[in-house]
Amino acid sequence: MTKKLCGTNYPVSICFIVVNEFCERFSYYGMKAVLTLYFLTYLHWDKDLSTAVYHAFSSLCYFTPILGALIADSCLGKFKTIIYLSIVYVIGHVVKSVGAIPTVGNSDMHIALSMVGLILIAFGTGGIKPCVAAFGGDQFDEEHGSERQKFFSIFYMSINGGSLLSTVITPVLRSDVQCFGGDCYALAFGVPAALMIVALVVFISGGILYKKTPPQGNILLEVCNCIGFAIKNRWKRSKYDSQRKHWLDWAEEKYSKRLIQEIKMVLRVLVLYIPLPMFWALFDQQGSRWTLQATRMNMAFGDSFTVKPDQMQMLNALLILLFVPIFDLIIYPLVGFCRINVTPLRKMATGMIFAALAFGAATLVELNVVKTVVDPAPAGKCLLQVFNLAEGNVSLKFPGSDLFQEPIRYLQDPHKYETLPASGEELQIQVTFNGNTSECYHKLLQHEAYSLVLYSDASTVHCKLVDDDITKNGDGNPLLRFLNTQPEAFNLTVGGVTFQLPSAHSMSVNKTVDRGEYPEVSCSLYPEKCSSLDLGLLDFGASYTVILMEEAGTFVGYKMEDVNANNVHIAWQIPQYVLITIGEVMFSITGLEFSYSQAPANMKSVLQAGWLLTVAFGNVIVLIVAEGAGLEQWKEFLLFAGLLLAVFIIFSIMACFYTYVDPDQPDKTYLGDSGREEDDDDHLKKKVKDVHLKRGKSTKL
Repeated sequence: MTKKLCGTNYPVSICFIVVNEFCERFSYYGMKAVLTLYFLTYLHWDKDLSTAVYHAFSSLCYFTPILGALIADSCLGKFKTIIYLSIVYVIGHVVKSVGAIPTVGNSDMHIALSMVGLILIAFGTGGIKPCVAAFGGDQFDEEHGSERQKFFSIFYMSINGGSLLSTVITPVLRSDVQCFGGDCYALAFGVPAALMIVALVVFISGGILYKKTPPQGNILLEVCNCIGFAIKNRWKRSKYDSQRKHWLDWAEEKYSKRLIQEIKMVLRVLVLYIPLPMFWALFDQQGSRWTLQATRMNMAFGDSFTVKPDQMQMLNALLILLFVPIFDLIIYPLVGFCRINVTPLRKMATGMIFAALAFGAATLVELNVVKTVVDPAPAGKCLLQVFNLAEGNVSLKFPGSDLFQEPIRYLQDPHKYETLPASGEELQIQVTFNGNTSECYHKLLQHEAYSLVLYSDASTVHCKLVDDDITKNGDGNPLLRFLNTQPEAFNLTVGGVTFQLPSAHSMSVNKTVDRGEYPEVSCSLYPEKCSSLDLGLLDFGASYTVILMEEAGTFVGYKMEDVNANNVHIAWQIPQYVLITIGEVMFSITGLEFSYSQAPANMKSVLQAGWLLTVAFGNVIVLIVAEGAGLEQWKEFLLFAGLLLAVFIIFSIMACFYTYVDPDQPDKTYLGDSGREEDDDDHLKKKVKDVHLKRGKSTKL
């Protein structure tokens, strides 16, 4: 006899399943939240490759549920499938975490471990995805259908709760905890690995309490076999028999008419799924392109609180929890009160519009964000800025260029880079100081950025060329370097980050420091001279060069801003998150309800597999565009918005020709979105309302 929770009809076993799902979703979304920045800042991939691999992983996570369903239904059953694939899941997390430890092997080893870990995680999370919720439903007796519905609400709340907490916590573990001299990705991946171990242990602990149904055979395989037989039979015998109304009718010799009619119903829905991947192509960019956009924004809320760029993804989970009851209790009833007939397909189409508007908002934000970005030099050109440390004005003359016509003042902030021809050959630069002209010779390479440091010795000016990095920091924090004018080399520490300053007008390496005020620093060689050195605010996204000079026995730092700080506040991302979440509520949740209501009882898993495949193909679209289009980011956002609007038109036309069905009476059809009545309109509306899943389910499965 199944044990019940005290005073309820809920089996005790569901407690283990809900806790397991919470920990597993924390594990998955916690790891995924920091994944793009891991590629960018730890593996040092560029933005396009980071985005492509992120979406390739996401896509694989939604292809593998079919494999999990096949294993569970055909041979192992749900219980054993969840356990075995959870073990694969745990191994993947552990391998991924080890790959994030800098002392383990070289960069190639880190990449290899990361990819192996992600593949194992994809097989683990995807494999158990179709099993856990269904296994929870199996714990209830048939007469307790209402309790089963309430369980699913609790189950999906645990999904969103795990997602919300993980996207808040793991970015903090990544950046606020320092290990191995930098951001602690090993910990950020290790904690989700630990949660997945907890999820597995909790699930196994409830083993003796579970109701376990043996594998019944896979309906998906039967559907595929029926379709294959119909195609094969029609191909062989079409010349002898042309009386069949539908190509699936060619399977009647082997399969029942009931099964064939149900497959026809499923195929009508699957045809509607064809345009749907474009919605997911936009939706899943919250963890990739939108996170990268956040790294180039100002993330400070006042003086004491800042958010991480990868924490912004928590808004989606938070807004889902807020919007679902608002739509259920207020918006949908108001629409019905106004006698507006909003069918499920029309809701889904409206959700597409909101997602397109979200990317329109992201485009506007991006157009302002890029104003602080230094564009790389075009072909045949380079970028150059000049630091004048000579105590007087200096004039420069470059062959083949009329730039730098005005004299460069002493310690003048260069403000911006100038574009110069770059032939790759040694260039003669004429330098005039105090009426004397001297010459410097340097090679300038195309696409590169340089700083030219000028310093005087008596009446002679010397010049030194320094390579610059104009790319904004991948995690949004400022970059800092020092130009040492002292004859000796020494170390200088800023906020726990140590800089090695070479001697005699040489530049230190660019390093990441946390955003904040730095009223004091420490020196290894001249502690008393550094006591009053104040760097001021080092802001998000900026790159600074601090020229260290000695004045009146102490060091003074002249701070130059090589790359401007981020001046667009991250709060401007909130509208796009609000719009995309409204789109998710109307598109995704309604889509699940529609699929459920239009599928025969034994075919719901087939449509669930089809639904998950739309997510997989959506990520494939992003992968192709990220690697193949080569567009500026704002143009790419605009392209996606335009493509989804085009898909909205196609989907709306397809919806007009779709007629709703009663899965229990597959020979009857009802009202289409075109407004055509076929048979019993009132019966349809009541039936669709009765069989809709209880709203509140997120697609974060």
